[in-house]
Amino acid sequence: MQFSPLLDEPFPLADAQIDFFKKNRFIKIKHVLDPEVVAYFNRVISAKVARLNKVETPLEQRDTYGKAFLQLMNLWREDPDIRQLVFSRRLARLAAELMQVDGVRLYHDQALFKEAHGGITPWHADQYYWPLATDKTITAWIPLQATPLEMGPLEFSAGSHRIVEGRDLMIGDESEAVMTKKLRVTDFPHIIEPFDVGEVSFHSGWIFHRAGANNTHETRKVMTIIYMDKNMRLKQPENKNQEADWHTWCPGAEVNAVIDTPLNPVLFP
Repeated sequence: MQFSPLLDEPFPLADAQIDFFKKNRFIKIKHVLDPEVVAYFNRVISAKVARLNKVETPLEQRDTYGKAFLQLMNLWREDPDIRQLVFSRRLARLAAELMQVDGVRLYHDQALFKEAHGGITPWHADQYYWPLATDKTITAWIPLQATPLEMGPLEFSAGSHRIVEGRDLMIGDESEAVMTKKLRVTDFPHIIEPFDVGEVSFHSGWIFHRAGANNTHETRKVMTIIYMDKNMRLKQPENKNQEADWHTWCPGAEVNAVIDTPLNPVLFP
């Protein structure tokens, strides 16, 4: 099914929203996607995740990361319909306008399905994993259903991109413990709110965020798209995860050069 008009036409941002993002490095925006569009991609992405998922270990036998969600990447390469969503000019334009850059490239996409009674997603900052030279990165977090508090929506520590402590922690029990303690004694507001159908959040690579457990009998289904400044350069990896990301999400890119590979197309303009 073609949703190009709904996915490509601009969504108006107010100056106040851009200012909010600049200060807090996250924003939640209602009515970005039409409910019909969300329902369609819920069906398509759910079917693709069910087909591609290879996790067979029972939930109770997994570690904290494994209990947090099922994670499948670059689904745009697996399905032409999912490609429509990932290549949405509406979403990419929002990403560019919020970051105040001339254009954005795709870093990669990922489906994050928190199963019924799945565990927490620990506090973390995404950019720990990324071999990217600047902080001009942003993730669109797109729930594929209404997401009440008991289902484990994304939570943000507003303005925490300014914290340096914890940036060297991979997601897990340690990052949850260290950052829970650190953020408790800071002045950064802890924002936890439900998501309506069609509501999308955007957050930068260095803001600390988490999600609660899914205390329902339904899977919390989310699609994410990670964007970077179209002029983003690859930096020398600083840990083994960044080394792996380099070869997985931007293979062939060279250190200190703009990341211009077939897996990183410009999505806007």
